[in-house]
Amino acid sequence: MKFPFDSDIYSLHTPCYLVSEKALKHNMEILLSVRKRTGCKILLAQKAFSMYSAYPLMRPYLDGTTASGLYEAKLGHDEFGGETHVFAPAYKHEDMAELVKICDDIIFNSFSQWRLHRDTVRKSGRRISCGIRCNPLYSEIETDIYNPCFTGSRLGVTPENFESGELDGIEGLHFHTMCEQGADVFARTVPHIEKHFGGYLGQMKWLNFGGGHHITKAGYDVDLLCRTVDYIQQKYAVQVYLEPGEACALNAGWLVTQVLDTGRNGTDFAIVDTSAACHMPDVLEMPYRPELIGAGEKGEKPHTYRLGGPTCLAGDIIGDYSFDAPLKAGDRLVFCDMAIYSMCKNNTFNGMPLPDIYLEKPDGSTELVKHFGYEDFKQRV
Repeated sequence: MKFPFDSDIYSLHTPCYLVSEKALKHNMEILLSVRKRTGCKILLAQKAFSMYSAYPLMRPYLDGTTASGLYEAKLGHDEFGGETHVFAPAYKHEDMAELVKICDDIIFNSFSQWRLHRDTVRKSGRRISCGIRCNPLYSEIETDIYNPCFTGSRLGVTPENFESGELDGIEGLHFHTMCEQGADVFARTVPHIEKHFGGYLGQMKWLNFGGGHHITKAGYDVDLLCRTVDYIQQKYAVQVYLEPGEACALNAGWLVTQVLDTGRNGTDFAIVDTSAACHMPDVLEMPYRPELIGAGEKGEKPHTYRLGGPTCLAGDIIGDYSFDAPLKAGDRLVFCDMAIYSMCKNNTFNGMPLPDIYLEKPDGSTELVKHFGYEDFKQRV
């Protein structure tokens, strides 16, 4: 079976994540090309990928990091460098006291949050650029759990609640409206932003268009992205920021697991040593069926199995897959695109061990970055 990496999967301790430096660099070069063509700034959204052992490779290609709270901000500041940005729906006073020491940009979800914390920012003694997150009431995301603009969303100031009299000290506006989408969606979103907030865009120093831009996906229209960014920067004389998370590590990692047992109850099933609930929670939250190397859709190949994890959760099901040969205990299976929203969302339900983390170097050698054991479970509970 042909794998998109050089590592011997039977030499790895399972379950484990295997991340390729070569694949990361490929993504970084695409993002760097956008920066060079447009002059926009691109930040790593750590909520998708916070494997800081890879930060030295990524650092030359990006302008910095963005965070969703204090701990991510500290990680970006300490391990990545460059610009450190943060956004959260609301901030604790004690967290803001720490954030103003390390952040270059702080984005507030409401004007009430801005009023609550602006004195802390102003008294910090540091040059901090502040912004307001806005909701342009438009998004093409179909799954509400990932749609920040659905009716009743708590994220961002709507046009009717925008307080133009409170802009003293505000230098930027932030819009996050996308999820795994193309430049065509971005281009269709801009008119809605202009319709509702166009009167304020020219007053700003920067505009941040958040994440969800699938820039490194095959077939993505990079030219359209660049034209849209150029249009905004030239019309409003602002600095544009983009915050891709998924695009930074898209298709750069895999989850390797082994079969523990097989059985039958109306359908053949296999229990593997990785858990959807613990190790790839988006499989259940999205939900979606991750690609498995060498496997087909249900019924496509001679032997179909329902793959499930070893936890007590009845719904800990990864999906139905078909294979050329029957599965047996000890077989290794490899799930694709597992660098993103995996390590950073893991949990230890049932005392489930966290997967080891490996980094594949450009020469094909494999480095064990982290092994997790009992103490890692114990200290969390």
